[in-house]
Amino acid sequence: MLRLRKYLRPYIFLIVLVIILLFGQGMADLMLPELMSDIVNVGIQKSGIEHSAPDALSKSAYDMLISFSDDDNARIISLSYKPSDINADPQLKERYPKADEIYVLNEKTDITSADNAVSRADLAFMLTMQSLAEKTGTSSEKKSFSTEEIDMSKIYPMLSSPMITAAAKENIKKSLDYDETYCTQIGESMASLYYKELGADTDSMRSSYILRIGLYMIGVTILGAITTILVSFVAAKISSGAARTIRSDLFRKVESFSNSEFDSFSTASLITRTTNDITQIQNFIYMALKMICYAPIMGIGGAILAASTAASMSWIIISAIVVLTVVLLIVFVIAMPKFKIMQSLIDRLNLVTRESLSGLLVIRAFGTERYEEEKFDKANKDLSGVQLFVNRVMTLLMPVMMLIMNGVSVLIVWIGAHQIEQSQLQVGDMMAFIQYSMMIILSFLMIAVMFIIIPRSSVSAVRIADVIESEPSIKDPDSPVGLAEKAVGEIRFENVSYRYENAEDYALKDISFTANPGQTTAFIGTTGSGKTTLINLICRFYDVSEGKILLDGKDIRTLRQKDLREQIGLVPQKGVLFSGDIDSNLRYGREDATNQEIRDAAETAQAMEFINDKPEKFDAPISQGGTNVSGGQKQRLAIARALVKKASIYIFDDSFSALDFKTDSALRKALKKYTKDSTVIIVGQRISTIMHSENIIVLDEGRIVGQGRHNDLLRNCPQYREIAVSQNSLKEI
Repeated sequence: MLRLRKYLRPYIFLIVLVIILLFGQGMADLMLPELMSDIVNVGIQKSGIEHSAPDALSKSAYDMLISFSDDDNARIISLSYKPSDINADPQLKERYPKADEIYVLNEKTDITSADNAVSRADLAFMLTMQSLAEKTGTSSEKKSFSTEEIDMSKIYPMLSSPMITAAAKENIKKSLDYDETYCTQIGESMASLYYKELGADTDSMRSSYILRIGLYMIGVTILGAITTILVSFVAAKISSGAARTIRSDLFRKVESFSNSEFDSFSTASLITRTTNDITQIQNFIYMALKMICYAPIMGIGGAILAASTAASMSWIIISAIVVLTVVLLIVFVIAMPKFKIMQSLIDRLNLVTRESLSGLLVIRAFGTERYEEEKFDKANKDLSGVQLFVNRVMTLLMPVMMLIMNGVSVLIVWIGAHQIEQSQLQVGDMMAFIQYSMMIILSFLMIAVMFIIIPRSSVSAVRIADVIESEPSIKDPDSPVGLAEKAVGEIRFENVSYRYENAEDYALKDISFTANPGQTTAFIGTTGSGKTTLINLICRFYDVSEGKILLDGKDIRTLRQKDLREQIGLVPQKGVLFSGDIDSNLRYGREDATNQEIRDAAETAQAMEFINDKPEKFDAPISQGGTNVSGGQKQRLAIARALVKKASIYIFDDSFSALDFKTDSALRKALKKYTKDSTVIIVGQRISTIMHSENIIVLDEGRIVGQGRHNDLLRNCPQYREIAVSQNSLKEI
């Protein structure tokens, strides 16, 4: 993947934006369990009372708290509250209608210190009441008092009793040893009694708190939804943009390939890399932006909040992660090797499909449909088998994950229930802990899934990088030699030899000749004699192994490939047409050609006969590959396309083989006039096509065995004479 990292550099700003948005999304998700816990703990169980230190106290309650506090806590309580004249404050009177003398919380009070001091005093009071009940034999079987059972109006007169005073001193010290969570629960429960004593509407306080926190939760949820949508949108933009650039660079690189590179990378493999492999990279980038960044935020944030909520149950989460890790390692070891095999099997399937579709007519002609079906079926089954195996293994993750998550939930409820019973944990905190544990497990699973996706994407990335980073064997020189806009067109071979890569023998050996402007130079020879290879060398589809090829006296290796090929009008051995219409195919030679130039080229190529027969004329559609025209029509259109270019050099690589003798003769006569100032190079199989050429070169096993005009070769070249006699009688030639 690192080999393709440069494609993410243009999106650094957007990647940073995604990370910021993910932090926002993570914070929103992490806040919801805590808010839910507040609604349960505070809103439902504590009537919306958030603090142990109430906003107001009656004088009796104030005196009681002071009397059940040690010196430090008594000082904090006395500094936290101040007396207030309730009759002088209508709002205060309306809020606490039963109050006569009242103490209110100072605005600048440290609420945390006040809560701790008040809750410790409340706990000392509760312990005192419990010990007195045990001594008097009035205690119930319950382990602790419920604040709902306490009538403060009956308690206050008893506080001056020496028995209570003595017990209070003992329990004040004892309260300091109790857990803070337990103290807080006692304090917040007692606060409800203090409010009721003053006549406060605790039901309204509960409803107001739940509504306020509920609206806050809705706001956080909306914020989380917005960030989630934005993250998906930006991540999709980054992944699709990077994939588009990779695809463009890959296609541009393939366009620069010479035939040597196409020999290394099969066409089917290049198609797979351009489509399937880049799709894998795109999906990886999208998933990575959403998961790799989001999972740590959720995992670390969830772990911190879970520990702060119920540290005693953290071992449950650790155990779940260990089990999940073992499961994922097993899946990883089993499935990973198959991911690497899948891409090569996709290549194989594409290759078989492409071969079958390209050679469909041949397959039908030889009646081998059954054989091709079996070959395709084998490739298809091989791929399907691997995919099914991987999918079966991967489908185990979901039920195992659900089993782990549900098991964790049950275990948390079981342990948490005991802690709630012992007042060590609140119900809302247990519910929040369950949600945090699910977040941690899911975040860990996200990271694990990415580790499963990464190897498959890495295979695709390597395949893509291999193509993009491959150096074409044919490159433009660092300091190219200039060439006239319209070259003279003289082609000269000087002791040229060529050997294909990894081949033992030379395909061409010691070739020397000159093709002059205004003349036709023809090549003929047996199959495999090197005719097409020689043409490919002129166009620099391959580079010579030895010797050099000169264009107007300049070595073609010193020219830019674009400059060289602009001087050449090539008609390849296999005519290739593109989807569109006749006009667009002819303008492929020169886009700015006039309509008259298009018509002239078509007339020279003897194509007007069938073009005029079509209702749309030059607008007649051409299907992909030219499958809706005959072989002869395709060849004539390919010739016309080359003529539109008005090049200095025309190369016809066996381009008249599909034409009948009459059309061939008419085309060659018209061609002579059209290309009178250009260099014409013809590769032919028929003697009638090349016999009027000014220079005929006979190739045999990669060497020149004869060169001259037709009559001279008949007398002096046995190979040429043999070819001629095999096609015509001695009288005809």
